[in-house]
Amino acid sequence: MFLRLSHRIETALAPWFPEQRLFLKSDATTRFVRLRPLTQAVSLAVGGVALGWFLLASAILLMDFLNAGSSRDQIQRQTSLFEQRLNDLSNDRDLRAAEAAGAQERFNLALKQVSAMQERLLASETRLRELETGIDVIQNTLRRTIHERDEARATIAQTKAARTEPAGSAPTEADRARDVAQTLDLMAAALTETAKDRDAESARVLAEQAKTAAVAQQKLQLESRNAIIFGKLEDALTLSVEPLNKMFSSVGLNADDLIDAVKSGYSGQGGPLAPISFSSMGLSNSPDEPRINAILQGLDKLNIYRIAAFKVPLAMPLQTRFRLTSGFGGRNDPINGAARMHEGQDLAGDYGSAIYATADGTVTYAGWEGGYGRLIKIRHIQGIETRYGHLSQIDVQVGQKISRGEKIGDMGNSGRSTGTHLHYEVRLSGKPVNPMTFIRAARDVF
Repeated sequence: MFLRLSHRIETALAPWFPEQRLFLKSDATTRFVRLRPLTQAVSLAVGGVALGWFLLASAILLMDFLNAGSSRDQIQRQTSLFEQRLNDLSNDRDLRAAEAAGAQERFNLALKQVSAMQERLLASETRLRELETGIDVIQNTLRRTIHERDEARATIAQTKAARTEPAGSAPTEADRARDVAQTLDLMAAALTETAKDRDAESARVLAEQAKTAAVAQQKLQLESRNAIIFGKLEDALTLSVEPLNKMFSSVGLNADDLIDAVKSGYSGQGGPLAPISFSSMGLSNSPDEPRINAILQGLDKLNIYRIAAFKVPLAMPLQTRFRLTSGFGGRNDPINGAARMHEGQDLAGDYGSAIYATADGTVTYAGWEGGYGRLIKIRHIQGIETRYGHLSQIDVQVGQKISRGEKIGDMGNSGRSTGTHLHYEVRLSGKPVNPMTFIRAARDVF
């Protein structure tokens, strides 16, 4: 059966592949090898498959090489863009800090001016009270003088009545007239002096009222300028704080908890014990006090966010050229091909490339650990941990305090690895998360 099938196949292939004979001649004999049509067809098919596999493999290698070059260029551009954004943010932060310092100086000057105005207002009120007291004294003197005048008139009336009585040892008419004239002169002089004092005090009162109105107008103008300054400061704080708040929220961090954690590490206080003293010249009842406190709280929050940005792994662990290979999530294991969970991001680069800490923290592990090879673990704020695996060299020790951007080791190929690369992980409370979420969040803000 098999021979008949083979014969039919060779008969069908004979027009395209006629039987060939390959002669092999030696010194003594001549031998030949017969190439049947089926043998020629099988040989041609095997050769075609081999040629196709060679072309396919060459195309795959070429595409991988082109993609690798394109990825390196793209990563380089992204890294340059990220660095540029970091520089722009740093410049903007310095500018905001300078504006805040200038605004703080203007605010302090405004407070001094308000305090001086309040002092002048209080002095004016004091002078007004003194003038009112003087007027009261003058009025009392005037009333007393009028009373004395009335008594003098009564005395004159009694004198006139006595003139009708018989003369005895009483004073003469000339003496009584002289006494009356002297009394009237004294009363007229007292009334004239009282009127002058009253007019002078009234003029001083009007002058002090004009000064008080001028000071009040200056105070209103100063409050208007302060309102403009406060508005600009509030807008600047809103523009600076909101993107940072969204950045931390996008990576799964609660902004309030983050602020509390930073404050707990930056809460140094102290100083000598002194009694509390209060001054009536303070601004505790100023209508601008709530806005001032809100601005100061906003500046404090912005400063805390600036500190927190260095304690959260938002930076790149590499500053040289690299290529993103295996990302976070499920993948086929590169060694045995089985489906596995990849808990980090692989970044392939040159052997010995410097590895940098992505945030401030404390080294909790530095040594060899199974498939990680040479591994560094760093603990950060809010239960965040970063891991750096497959290193060729470790430059830190357990317990060492690390700052963001500080060199901690070199890229290598240790552990369970198929080539030189860095295995970078970020964990929240022990659970692995995508490291690129943190890097992209910082890129969107910075």
